[in-house]
Amino acid sequence: MFFPISDDDRHLLKPAYVSITLLVLNVLVYVVFQLSDPAFTMAYSTVPQEITSGVDLIGTYQLGGAELQHVAGPTPIYLTLLTSMFMHGSWMHLGGNMLYLWIFGDNVEHRFGHVLFLIFYLVSGFAASAVQIGLAPDSIIPNLGASGAISGVMGAYLVLFPRNKVNAIFMVRMISVPAIVVLGGWIALQLFQGYGSLKGVGESGGVAYGAHIGGFVAGVVCGFLAKALLKGEPDTVFRRQYAGDPKTKRLW
Repeated sequence: MFFPISDDDRHLLKPAYVSITLLVLNVLVYVVFQLSDPAFTMAYSTVPQEITSGVDLIGTYQLGGAELQHVAGPTPIYLTLLTSMFMHGSWMHLGGNMLYLWIFGDNVEHRFGHVLFLIFYLVSGFAASAVQIGLAPDSIIPNLGASGAISGVMGAYLVLFPRNKVNAIFMVRMISVPAIVVLGGWIALQLFQGYGSLKGVGESGGVAYGAHIGGFVAGVVCGFLAKALLKGEPDTVFRRQYAGDPKTKRLW
């Protein structure tokens, strides 16, 4: 399994403002709201049964041998589909998601443009939640995290920059491999583990594989739409090079 730590960003000429803002918002929500008030996390996470029924669950519910305490959420309860995208279950959960957003978000944002990238990010997150809810519509387990939306970013990256180099740790070595190898391996693992968790209402070990797969597929679709509809390629170092020298080989 590859663990990406960076990619080739030589073609980026300005900061990815939306990606940076999303990263900051995720950190602030976790530090300012979630750590100070544990009830906030329960209130603003997406609970599948709340979405399918339209009813905000409040009170104590039995889940196996444990109790789950639900508190009042926003009105309408469907707002949790948005708020849950900016919350996380732990420092590790937050750190992993933000690393992937930092690595892959800027490239996709520059290809889409700032406004379209923000819309795409949110759509990917909603698609991820839709798949996860579809797998377990009656579940009372809260779902939260930016991983669905970020999976969408990764799916679009795979389509738009398949041969861009990604620096990743493999076993105990750091190697540089094409994005299609890293991201292709990642989604293959999600499919394998997701299939194995289907009997567990679409979740396994606290990981919502359905959301990862749903977000990734949404990203792939949007990536192909971008290739077909966004004809104007953003200005980059590479673009300038092959514009001046027609023999220069394009990287994607």
